[in-house]
Amino acid sequence: MTDRTPPTDTLDQTLAELAEDFDLLGDWEQRIEYVIELGKGLAPLDEADRIEANKVPGCAAQVWLATTQDEGRLWFAADSDSALSKGNIALLLKLYSGRTAREIVAFDARAALDRLGLPSALTRQRANGLNSMVGRIREAALAVQ
Repeated sequence: MTDRTPPTDTLDQTLAELAEDFDLLGDWEQRIEYVIELGKGLAPLDEADRIEANKVPGCAAQVWLATTQDEGRLWFAADSDSALSKGNIALLLKLYSGRTAREIVAFDARAALDRLGLPSALTRQRANGLNSMVGRIREAALAVQ
């Protein structure tokens, strides 16, 4: 991730904006397409970060999540070989990247994803992968607290 400008909105504000975007979309097909579009905007992941240690286990596709810490904030870069998984991780980066560990740990990710309706729109395996991505982000935050 090259943009290291900390978010100005709170996590709740960012979630509210995403929820508003999702609410404007009609059916789940349009919402899934929106998530895939988010993934297309994801910055390319450095080849050096495509290592086994950065792979997120439990995903239907290969997902890499690299974490760096700078000035008390966690920054995430990610990629996937699946358009939907790439979109899911892009959505999570929109929420979490540039936040402090305290913000990440205090945020109720399950409630946020339920508010967006994502778990119910995904297959069980993809929903488990999404939860694994959130888990990896939370682990990174807990490791630096």
